[in-house]
Amino acid sequence: MATVMEFTSPAAEFPLGSVFENLPGVTVELERLIPHQTLIIPYFWVRGVKTDDIEAAFDPHEGVQAIQMVDHIEDQYLMRAEWQQEYFGVLSALAKANVVVLSGIGTKDEWRFEVRGEGQETIAEFREYCQDNDIPIEITAVHAMLPIKGEGYELTESQREALILAYERGYFDTPRKASLESIAAELDITQQSLSSRLRRGHRRLIGATLASSSKPT
Repeated sequence: MATVMEFTSPAAEFPLGSVFENLPGVTVELERLIPHQTLIIPYFWVRGVKTDDIEAAFDPHEGVQAIQMVDHIEDQYLMRAEWQQEYFGVLSALAKANVVVLSGIGTKDEWRFEVRGEGQETIAEFREYCQDNDIPIEITAVHAMLPIKGEGYELTESQREALILAYERGYFDTPRKASLESIAAELDITQQSLSSRLRRGHRRLIGATLASSSKPT
């Protein structure tokens, strides 16, 4: 059964860490991670700042070959980077392991990741890789994915918990009866993590219900 692991890693451990020193109020969210021969190519969003030169916010790093802005919308910047695969770090561990990155959100305090493996063995291999290469991670949760009413789609336990609690607290009501801040506090997670869980949970539900029902038969 597919297994999900949530873990944290120090902000300084990630090659993007310098952006938090230069722009401490930003949030970085991993969009895609593409392994390519000797390189790892991540796409990620930098949110929460307006600047004329976002690329200058990233200091040179031995593991980073190139970094550039792909697009931007107001205070949100989509970035593309090129990492050397031989540089040991969280990014190389994610690329080498047979896991799917469900979410990766970084602040000046830490990075929070949620990854999915085909089973517990895959997750164990990822953990061992990090241990063998002295990559600091702190595991906060490990659980199996749970199907919800019907076949063909699944939510993680954390996504299900967040969606149900947000519904019960009136977050989806008009006007809203609860805020992201209050729900995140109840779950003991950051607002960024809650926002990511809700967004990804919505995507799974819509993809498996509305979108799938509209496909031609």
